[in-house]
Amino acid sequence: MNKSVILLSGGLDSLVALGFTKEKYGIELALTFDYGQKSVKREIETSKKICEFYKIENKVIKLDWLREITQTSLVSAKEDIPLNNFGTEESAKSVWVPNRNGLFLNIAASFADSFGFDYIIYGANKDEGKTFSDNTEEFRNEISKVFEFSTLKHPKVTAPLINYSKNDIVKIAMDNSMPLELVWSCYRDGHRHCGLCESCNHLKKALIANQGEKYINILFEK
Repeated sequence: MNKSVILLSGGLDSLVALGFTKEKYGIELALTFDYGQKSVKREIETSKKICEFYKIENKVIKLDWLREITQTSLVSAKEDIPLNNFGTEESAKSVWVPNRNGLFLNIAASFADSFGFDYIIYGANKDEGKTFSDNTEEFRNEISKVFEFSTLKHPKVTAPLINYSKNDIVKIAMDNSMPLELVWSCYRDGHRHCGLCESCNHLKKALIANQGEKYINILFEK
């Protein structure tokens, strides 16, 4: 019987990746990372609630050194979160965190090696794969190959949403009664999603496309 670990930020993609594959892959542990991102408090709160909903363990891992070396807007107080140029190479660079998915997956691989997890799951998707190279099938394949050499367990990295758009992902969540009201996808901190950053923009459009206005009312600033 499979057992797995998942990367969980508390956002749309990681929520649906968890709900979509929990039983198939036997997900037992979710890793949430604190690297000084502006939305970290909400991400941790949300991840805890999602793990309580799905009855799995949640572990928060602090990476203070990653905060110290990240100079882009997702972390740095000197840089503002961009509110335009969505989906461009420039916008991707503005929220880039150095080797983030590579680092997180390697940390998850250490847990897999120690506790015998067969799979490492993360929420890469088709839309973000267009601008973020670590959200692509090529990246997933290559890092799985690395773990054949760097671990004894040889866990496989899987991205169950890799061929799905944001619209598809919201539809999966709604069709399967996943707790969309719990997600935190905003790049900023706050009581509700700002509705202005790129991540909010993608989520709101996907909710509208799936008649999910009730979730917009719950999640977003009026």
